[in-house]
Amino acid sequence: MELGSRRVGLFQSGGLPAMTVGAWLAEQDVEVEHFVADIGQTGPMTAAQTAEWLTGEGHKAHLIDLRGEMADMALDLAACQATYGAGYWNTTSASRYVLVSGMAQMLRSAGCGVLAHGCVGGGNDQARFSRYAAALTPDVEVLIPWTQPFLLERFPDRASMGAYLAERNYPAEVTSAAGYSIDANLAGASHESNELESLATPPTAATPLMTVWPVDGADTPELMSVRFAAGRPVQIQGQPVSSLEALTLANAAGRRHGISLRSVVENRVNGTKCRCVYESPGMDVLGTCVSALMQVCLDKPATALMREISDAVSTAVYEGRVLETTHVGAASAAKQITAALNGLVEIELYKGNVTVRSFADLEERPEAARQTRFRHGGHHWEIG
Repeated sequence: MELGSRRVGLFQSGGLPAMTVGAWLAEQDVEVEHFVADIGQTGPMTAAQTAEWLTGEGHKAHLIDLRGEMADMALDLAACQATYGAGYWNTTSASRYVLVSGMAQMLRSAGCGVLAHGCVGGGNDQARFSRYAAALTPDVEVLIPWTQPFLLERFPDRASMGAYLAERNYPAEVTSAAGYSIDANLAGASHESNELESLATPPTAATPLMTVWPVDGADTPELMSVRFAAGRPVQIQGQPVSSLEALTLANAAGRRHGISLRSVVENRVNGTKCRCVYESPGMDVLGTCVSALMQVCLDKPATALMREISDAVSTAVYEGRVLETTHVGAASAAKQITAALNGLVEIELYKGNVTVRSFADLEERPEAARQTRFRHGGHHWEIG
């Protein structure tokens, strides 16, 4: 791509590859504006710290708060039970839609004719960003830096990127991460590293960001009550909550008790396999509650259909196809079914486990839904 005098909008994660792209483009006298989204990421630098540092170095940096949008997206996945592959939540892939949809207008307003990102060439995120950009910013050309030979020759590995940025006095939090990659947001974090790529390496080689290993969890069980309306949490411990508040509280509780770490070998969009460690404590806490409500509130046909919808939604999110017809239709059907998921769920958190203890206030279901009858101790009771 010939950039010339074109203004480039770089989606800046603060990670090593994205920082390297920004520094290198600026060195080539390309006009770059950095777009930093706050999606609740944890890691070496927060979104605010990344934007502040870039601004302090004379770069044009825009910070936008998308935590609410990220929480809404995450709770949509929880309501649909849309886990992927070996049962982990699509937190990284979901964030790609949130980023492009949340920053599309800002990109245009800044006069950027090119969108760039720091994702590895040929990987999942390259496909996701390209699909969403084509749908949401068709007037903006996409630059995929890590498919360009001149960059790949200059930076053959992460160590060379780290050395390049260290020479330019970039923060040690960025330059020291040469052999380890983390992608994190409010909903979860994924860990990749050269070490984890070896199947002989135990998953404990990853250092948790959002939770702890179960053995390090609290020694006393914790009770937690969550009230749901149409499959979405609306109260925790009796207090009204927004999507952002619900996920934040659930994350904190999950962290205290070592909820959610998973070691997964996944099948990528491009046909390769990758081993990662995933953590999403709040999603596991709330997702377990939704799963329990489905068992209680849905009849057999609705349960079977919901399994198909969950698979369709998770696949679409993973592949970056949220705006395509299959996902739109599946998500619409999911809303019809999850309208029945109303009530209070009490859970116990302890040493990596989420145990459902009881239900209360199971509300009347939609008229079209069939009544569900329970037999216990010679008596029947109904919901619906």
